[in-house]
Amino acid sequence: MAEDNSFTINDRRGTAGREVPPPNAETGKRNAAPAINFSTFILSLSTSAAMNMGGYTDPVSGLIPRNLELAKQSIDILGILAEKTKGNLDADESHLLDSVLYELRMRYIDEIKKGA
Repeated sequence: MAEDNSFTINDRRGTAGREVPPPNAETGKRNAAPAINFSTFILSLSTSAAMNMGGYTDPVSGLIPRNLELAKQSIDILGILAEKTKGNLDADESHLLDSVLYELRMRYIDEIKKGA
């Protein structure tokens, strides 16, 4: 008899406190996540950095969490990507990455000054 090696993952976190997008009126299905490409990857990392610099209020505690070490790590990763992809990006991707890095670095400096 063959052994069943399958498994099931049950997400028990629920949706409490998280906004779930409504179903698409035309299909009745929820909208899928955006396609992953270089730009969405950059935006994901930049959002992570911004969130770690106090970019949101925790719905449970009501506090604004800050973790500048994690924010710096995300900014540094974006810097590495900028360095390693130089000359290989199209104009829009290059502009996005440069803009995101500039804005995050300036905000990081402001956050460091606030903490001092």
